[in-house]
Amino acid sequence: MNTKIYKIALAICMTCGFASCSDFLEIEPQNEIILEKFWNEKADVDAIIGGCYSALQDEGVIKRMMVWGEFRSDNISVGRNIQQDGSLEKVLKENIDAKNTYTDWSGFYEVINRCNTVIKYAPGVAEVDPAYTQSELQANIAEMVALRSLSYFYLIRTFRDVPFSREAYTDDDQKMDLPATKFDAVVDSLIDDLESVKNNAVKRYPVTKPLYQTGRVTQDFIHALLCELYLWKKDYQNCIRYADMVIAAKKVIYEENRLQKTSSTISQTNDVEEKYNGYPLVSNSSQVNYFGDAYDTLFGYDNDNQDELNQEIIFQLIFDDDPQGSSMRQNGAVNTFYGNSQSNIGFVAPSDFIFDDYDEKKGEVWAEKNKKLDSRIFFDCDVDDKSINKYKTRTLTIESASSSSTPRYSYGSTYPQNQNGSNWIIYRLSDIMLMKAEALTQQMREGSDADVVEYNKPLLSQAFSLVNAINKRALCQSKLADTLLATDYTTKSLMEELVYQERQRELMFEGKRWYDLVRISQRTGNTQKLSTAARRKATTGADLIANLLAKMDAIYWPYNLDEIKVNSNLVQNPAFSSGEDTSYQKTK
Repeated sequence: MNTKIYKIALAICMTCGFASCSDFLEIEPQNEIILEKFWNEKADVDAIIGGCYSALQDEGVIKRMMVWGEFRSDNISVGRNIQQDGSLEKVLKENIDAKNTYTDWSGFYEVINRCNTVIKYAPGVAEVDPAYTQSELQANIAEMVALRSLSYFYLIRTFRDVPFSREAYTDDDQKMDLPATKFDAVVDSLIDDLESVKNNAVKRYPVTKPLYQTGRVTQDFIHALLCELYLWKKDYQNCIRYADMVIAAKKVIYEENRLQKTSSTISQTNDVEEKYNGYPLVSNSSQVNYFGDAYDTLFGYDNDNQDELNQEIIFQLIFDDDPQGSSMRQNGAVNTFYGNSQSNIGFVAPSDFIFDDYDEKKGEVWAEKNKKLDSRIFFDCDVDDKSINKYKTRTLTIESASSSSTPRYSYGSTYPQNQNGSNWIIYRLSDIMLMKAEALTQQMREGSDADVVEYNKPLLSQAFSLVNAINKRALCQSKLADTLLATDYTTKSLMEELVYQERQRELMFEGKRWYDLVRISQRTGNTQKLSTAARRKATTGADLIANLLAKMDAIYWPYNLDEIKVNSNLVQNPAFSSGEDTSYQKTK
C-alpha cells in the first residue's frame, strides 16, 4: 500500500446509488469533509458505506475483476480496436511486466480503506446518535468486513502475497509501506474476520428495497465468500457446509416465491426443483420450445422480476442503462471490453477454439452428448460475429430444434455505447453449487479397489447431481432429460474434470476462469492444466506461453513498478524481474 490509498474519511468524491427511492445509496457525499466534524450521526456512516459500494463499482475496479479473473485464460482472445489499450494487448499475449497498468491495485485498496474507516469511526457515532442502534452498527461492521474481505480476496488470487492491514489510513504520518503478507495467512485472516461477524449481517432486506437483497451484503453473501475461501484453503468440509447454507437459503426464497406468485414465471414452473434435482435455479424456459429466460433474468434486461432474480443471485454490483437520468453508473468495463451497439466486438473476443469445439464437438468445453442442445453457447457468445454476448445484450430467445440441427436464436438489442446497464455478478447459486461439487471431488480417493469405489460412491452421486442440475437447466429441450450420464463419471479424476468443464461452460466471461486454473495449480503444485488451457487459445507463440507458465510464480502478477519504488518492503515476483534472476524452479 502507498499514498495511492485515498484517505476517504477526509475526502470523499464518489457518487453512488441503486434505487429510485431516497436512501443512503443515493447520497452524494461532499467533496471535502473535515474529520472532526463528520462522524456525528447515522447519515454520516451511511454516506461512507455508500462510498464503499461506489468505489467497488468503479470502472477501473470492474475492469480488473475481468482482466485478473478471466483474460489470461483460454476463454479470451483479441477483439477489435485493442490497440487503444496497449497494456491489455500485452496481457493477452502473456507479455506482462511491472509497468503494465493492470498491475495497479489502488482501486481495491481504496475500497479496503473506506471499509476500515467505517469500522474505526462508526462505533463512535453509535455513542452520540441514539438513532443509530447497536444492531445497525454491528450489521454495518459486518458489511464492511465482507467488502474488505472480498477486495483482499481479489488481490491475493491475483498477486498471491499482498500488504494486509485492518487499519484505517487517515493521516499522512501513518506508515503505509507494509511488507506483503503470505497468501495462506491472508486467507486465514479473512476467514477469521468473516466468521466473527457473519451472524450480525442482514439476513433479508425489506421488500420495499428489492435491489438491496442482491446489491448489498447479506448473510448469504458472507456464507458464499466463506465457501470459496475454504475451497482455496482446501478445507473441503467447511466449503460444503457453507455451500449448503446458501443453497438452503435460496430454497426458502424459491418456496416463498412459488407460494406467493399466481401469474409469474415462477408459478408456471412450480416443478422447477424437481426438474433441477431439487436445486432452485431460475428456469430457462417459460414457454414450450422457447428458451433464454435464464439469460434475460440473470444477465439481461429482465431485472423487473426481482423475486426470481433473488432466487439465484447472491451478490452483484448494480448498474443503470440511463446514467444521465439517475445518480447511478453504467457498466463501462463491459461496454469497452465486451462491446456495445456501435462496436459489437469489444477489445476482447471469445477464443476461436470455443467455436471450433462447439462446431466439431470435441468435448473439451461443450459436452459431446449435448450435441446442439446447450443454450450457453448463445448465452456466452454471439455466434454470428463471434463476439462475447454475455452482459452485452438485453435479451436472448432460442427456439428449440431436434438434436440433429442447430436451434434458432435471436439476440435482443445490444446496450448502446456508454449505456450498459448490466449488473456485474460476483456470486450466484450455480457458482456455489459447483464449488460444492469441486469440494466433494477433493474428498474422494484415488484408485479402483472395492473399498475406494464404495467410499467414493455417495460423493460421486452428490457431485453429479449438482453438475447435472446446472447442465440440464442449460439444455434447449421442452421436456428435460439427462444428457450427462452418471455411469460415465465413476472415478475421482473423471468427476473432477466434469466439474471443471461445467464451471467453464456455466461461468464463462464472468471473471472466474483464470482463478479456477490458479486454484488447481495451487492444489496440485504444478501448472500443467493451466498452461495447457492457456496455450490452446494461442494462434502464435503457444510453446513460448507454455514455457513461461511452467513457472508457478508466473501464474500470478507482478507488483506495479510504482508500488515497488515507494515501498521498499515489497519483493518483486521473480517471474517478472529483469530476467537476470533465474533462481525460480519450473514445475514438472
